[in-house]
Amino acid sequence: MSQKIAVFASGEGTNAERLIKYFENTKTPVAIVVTNNSKAGVVVRAGKYGVPVLQITKQELADIDCFFKMIEKHRVTWIVLAGFLLKIPSYLVQRFPNKIINIHPSLLPKFGGKGMYGNHVHKAVLEAGEKESGITIHFVNEHYDEGAIIFQATCVIEETDTVESLSKKIHALEYFHFPKVVEEVINKAIWE
Repeated sequence: MSQKIAVFASGEGTNAERLIKYFENTKTPVAIVVTNNSKAGVVVRAGKYGVPVLQITKQELADIDCFFKMIEKHRVTWIVLAGFLLKIPSYLVQRFPNKIINIHPSLLPKFGGKGMYGNHVHKAVLEAGEKESGITIHFVNEHYDEGAIIFQATCVIEETDTVESLSKKIHALEYFHFPKVVEEVINKAIWE
């Protein structure tokens, strides 16, 4: 059975673009990008590769029938969150058990939960005096950032680090690891 990915993103879309490029000529392409933000950079990035973009509202995401109609025509088998800021509804978690993958810019379970995204996370990490940070790639469940951890990578925090410099370190980890880990998870699931 062919595998197809829907990437959900709300912002600039740098991770989404890397996923699109990584899977571009594979048996597991990114079939669609879903966003709740019509002005998001991800809209332009997806367009560069001819990947259709579905713009949704919070209400449309909450409507089971409406949302399934929108994604079923793309035959989506996996959902990958790349900076998507809306909570994934329970019906979607149940429909895609262990097939929704998220990336978080800290070493969960630390610095996760509602409102903990992007620079908010980096600021909290620095204010807590942490010696290291990193990324967590995990399955999505009904609670923010509490799904089973798939992979973590770390970076050292220097005394001179700022929110901006820590953000660059985290992005480097994301760009290097995220597409590969997603591919490994999908391949493992196919062979199980």
